[in-house]
Amino acid sequence: MITPIETAWEPELWRIELSQALRSANDLLSYVQLSNADFPDSSTLSAVEADFPVLVPRSFADRMTPGKPADPLLRQVLARGEESRTVDGLSLDPLNETSDAAIPAPGLIKKYHGRALLITTSGCAVHCRYCFRRHFPYEEHRPTALAGALDAIRQDPTLSEVILSGGDPLLLDDRRLTELLHNLAAIPHIRRIRIHTRIPVVLPTRITSMLLQTLANSAVPIIMVIHTNHPQELDHNTARALRLLSRAVRFLFNQAVLLNGINDSADVQIALCERLFDQQVLPYYLHMPDAVVGTHHFLLEDSAASVIYAKMQAGLPGFLVPKLVREIAGEASKSTLALA
Repeated sequence: MITPIETAWEPELWRIELSQALRSANDLLSYVQLSNADFPDSSTLSAVEADFPVLVPRSFADRMTPGKPADPLLRQVLARGEESRTVDGLSLDPLNETSDAAIPAPGLIKKYHGRALLITTSGCAVHCRYCFRRHFPYEEHRPTALAGALDAIRQDPTLSEVILSGGDPLLLDDRRLTELLHNLAAIPHIRRIRIHTRIPVVLPTRITSMLLQTLANSAVPIIMVIHTNHPQELDHNTARALRLLSRAVRFLFNQAVLLNGINDSADVQIALCERLFDQQVLPYYLHMPDAVVGTHHFLLEDSAASVIYAKMQAGLPGFLVPKLVREIAGEASKSTLALA
């Protein structure tokens, strides 16, 4: 049980905050005291936003430095015209998640032995411009398909773990999430549930008393994996949210994406790992970004990544060094990046 329970946020506050989120590049730029004149590639911006709209909670934008075009949080979420460039070697589905072989039922993705990923919602609380599912056909995997996906999980005794993903599973309301966790925990061969979410970082007010009780009372262990890329994302509100979550789940991990011009620095990565630990979270994965159409400007060379990682290993205790990995379609697991 979470104590003291009253330290969580009011149950409807997160919905209010999400309804007031910034929903265009112009609104976001105005909020952080910038304009399109500060960027050279604004001519095709309307087409980019039509394809993948801007969505940024104001509390996340409040952590950006006003008047700074290169702010690392702004660059993660601001739509830019360069996303419309055609670049060889990029794919709408680089991880081959939409193949028939990977989908035993609508809303269920099975890529690795023993675990499957459940698409719980098509929505997120923030739209990250490097998102590897920005082109995912969510209309074919709506939450109404969850019953079929649950049946497929029940019928597959090789599964011991279910990963709740999306979108973001914490956009489910407390009642629906409670019901889903109960249904999964009732399946005899499911030994643990993993929740992948960016919400504790971008919308900490989502951490309500009922959510905490739901997680703490699960009949099988809950592992939560948050997504944080830069130490500037972590403030007093995330510290509060993560402290509460650390009491409600079995383990609290972080996965980050190594992004060109945003966190491609050993100093930034070391600071991120240290601050995560200060806020009750252990670094888990540092992902190479996926080669998704519209995200070429976030990619960096393996050689640069290996130099950064070597400095991280030298500058951090071993338990704070995440695994540097790349996901390759068809492989039996994530691949560890070879160091130079």
